Amino acid sequence: MLQPVLETILVQSLGHSLTPLLAQVGIEAPEVSQSLTSSMNLFQAIILGIVQGLTEFLPISSTAHLKIVPVALGWGDPGVTFTAVIQLGSIVAILWYFWEDLSTIVGGAYKALLAQKWRDRNFLLACWIMLGTIPIIVFGLLVKTFIPDFDSSPLRSSAAIALASIFMSLLLAWAELSSRHLRKFQSVTLRDGLFMGFAQALAIIPGVSRSGATLTAGLFTGLQRAAAARFSFLLGLPAITLAGVVELKDAVEAGPDGTSPFNLLIGTLVAVVASYVSIVWLLRYLQNRDTWIFVWYRLLFGVVILGAIGLRLLPNF
Repeated sequence: MLQPVLETILVQSLGHSLTPLLAQVGIEAPEVSQSLTSSMNLFQAIILGIVQGLTEFLPISSTAHLKIVPVALGWGDPGVTFTAVIQLGSIVAILWYFWEDLSTIVGGAYKALLAQKWRDRNFLLACWIMLGTIPIIVFGLLVKTFIPDFDSSPLRSSAAIALASIFMSLLLAWAELSSRHLRKFQSVTLRDGLFMGFAQALAIIPGVSRSGATLTAGLFTGLQRAAAARFSFLLGLPAITLAGVVELKDAVEAGPDGTSPFNLLIGTLVAVVASYVSIVWLLRYLQNRDTWIFVWYRLLFGVVILGAIGLRLLPNF
């Protein structure tokens, strides 16, 4: 009578990561209810807030990490509500850091519009950011229309995430080697905005990384690393906001999923701080360093995931 109880407690406490181990010793892991695996304690909320904050702006894919990390640790799905709301925390961080830049761009663009100064730098920059946002909106609508079950499609599987990470690491390496890294932020043009905007649209595929795709595209245009990252952040603000709003809308329509409001609040606050720290660190890091650390990380990340899938340590879903 005692053994089944102990087995259930072990699996429910540590998650599905124990299933392979229990199977090796002849114990069949009992089923764990979805409500249990999707519930989240405060520690998990803090860790996932850190993961969201650090990976949203570093070129390593936040979507991939938010999917792989909970599964690897046996925590289960954090839920659509948590994922949507902590993403809004990253938006707060980017507004916090770039408030002066955004005030200058928006205020300058508005004044230029009233004065019909179509060649004003702030007006042009605002236009390029808006035009660069169009591709991801169009791509997102096309995906939602023609692949309604995209969230459960093979493109969102663990293997697809791994392959996307490996591919993007090689693409970033190519950009790093081929770019002259000479152009400053002030030289950003419409062509840059559109090119980086189309690259940003690919980030709908988990593992690609929005910041990774736009940073890579920026390097291919010859921008300095820090300049490419800076424009990537500004370009990403509308896209991240729209994505967060859409996910929040879907979460509201889906109804309550058992997420604790307190844990959600703490996770979001942690995401704000972690996002801000990652923005500050990345811009300073790229002032005088290259992107090879991200190339090697993404390559290793993808290889480890594929290896874990092959060894059946990580499910491919």
